[in-house]
Amino acid sequence: MELIDTHCHLDLQEYFEQVEVALTSARAAGVGKIILPGVTQAGWKRLMDLCNKGPALGLFAAPGLHPLYLSRHYPHHLEELEELVQRGGPVAIGEIGLDYYVETVDRAAQQQLFEQQLKIATAAQLPVLLHVRKAHDQVLATLRRKHFSHGGIVHAFNGSFQQAGHYIKLGFGIGICGTITYDRARRIRQVASQLPKESLVLETDAPDIPPAKHWGESNHPQYLPEILDALAALRQEPKEMTADYTSANAKRILGLPDTTA
Repeated sequence: MELIDTHCHLDLQEYFEQVEVALTSARAAGVGKIILPGVTQAGWKRLMDLCNKGPALGLFAAPGLHPLYLSRHYPHHLEELEELVQRGGPVAIGEIGLDYYVETVDRAAQQQLFEQQLKIATAAQLPVLLHVRKAHDQVLATLRRKHFSHGGIVHAFNGSFQQAGHYIKLGFGIGICGTITYDRARRIRQVASQLPKESLVLETDAPDIPPAKHWGESNHPQYLPEILDALAALRQEPKEMTADYTSANAKRILGLPDTTA
């Protein structure tokens, strides 16, 4: 039973200074592959260095420019991202999207950055990892208007059942994270229990969104089985089944190899 963490910031040195230790714990917990999304251009080198150490580590890169950090992004970063993708290696562009939760972040600038990165993903025929808060309708409208057809994953999905269905029709998987382990998160727990199994993937978003048992702590990829257990319980199915189809979905959506070397 191999689990895949489709969204984990293992490259953030301030949280994961000893990556090998975190990986050893993750492996012991059954996590065989981990996707590392980008946040800023400054972090791409460490991210790519980790993922380029060989497939035996099971780390896969998804460099990108996060919508909340506009002050750290410059026009030439988009050119660098395009060049990085052209050299090969990344399995997706991420995490990209729109965040309307933080009202002080320029929405027009976010939109422009999002569309520019969608253009890069389209040219490279790569999926994207979407960061979306209080902007699902706007993101969906953008994907349709840009005729984006390479799919991806809606990271840490927090929308409605109907919005999830619209993403699925566009070829996206729905990222299920530690939120579903909290009893108070009733909407996403209900959504996760009802979505088609072909659409679901697992993620930790470590070091953020720890499962309920680790509330107040930093999250780690080794906690992914707790999210698996919660999802299987909500869907009233054996966790081995849930593990099999969520991993198969991640491999299909992101073009991951079946096994690590």
